[in-house]
Amino acid sequence: MAVYAVYDKKSISKLFAGWEETMIWSCLQDCMGAAYADDLYRPLSAQIILGGFCFLAGEVNYDLIRNNPDSAFEILVPQNRQWEEAIELIYKDNVVRQTRYATIKEKDMFDISKLQEIVSRLPEPYELRLIDSTLFEQIMSSNWTVDLCINYESYSEYMKNGLGVVILKNGEIVSGASSYTFYIGGIEIEIDTREDERRKGLALVCGARLYFRMH
Repeated sequence: MAVYAVYDKKSISKLFAGWEETMIWSCLQDCMGAAYADDLYRPLSAQIILGGFCFLAGEVNYDLIRNNPDSAFEILVPQNRQWEEAIELIYKDNVVRQTRYATIKEKDMFDISKLQEIVSRLPEPYELRLIDSTLFEQIMSSNWTVDLCINYESYSEYMKNGLGVVILKNGEIVSGASSYTFYIGGIEIEIDTREDERRKGLALVCGARLYFRMH
């Protein structure tokens, strides 16, 4: 069976209907990512690839499960049990099941005063900074920070569609929260902390500060 690159995302939107996943929204809204299907006009199966993830919807299609252009993804997200079984059949011992948890996407769900209190208790010598061009380059040059901005080809693209904050210690990035992907009206957030600086609440501070950066 053939696999086709999809440019008119309306043709596959029904296959993903009801799937509350922001990265799917990013692709269907032509913000980021790539889409593929078994047919361009009457697709029965579709695939969305974005940020190392592959989302599979519609009727099970083995060619779409195998379709991984330029090794773009490592995580396959099935729509249902049938897709799960097909993935395991193809990749056998090379695939490991993991559980992903959804977060609340409704607006105005946070206690603003609590977030402010979290940010205010960041101790010295830690320093909060918004991601600028210099910090963007630092982020992209380090293996442990790169996922914060990995889906943006340049700082100009990030400045236009992304946003983020980092915590510095003695001039070095030790934690950060940033838009992993974006869609119309929101972002998917990536939060990382350097291994030797974990269990200190830095990720919590970054997440709280990012909220104010968004509003």
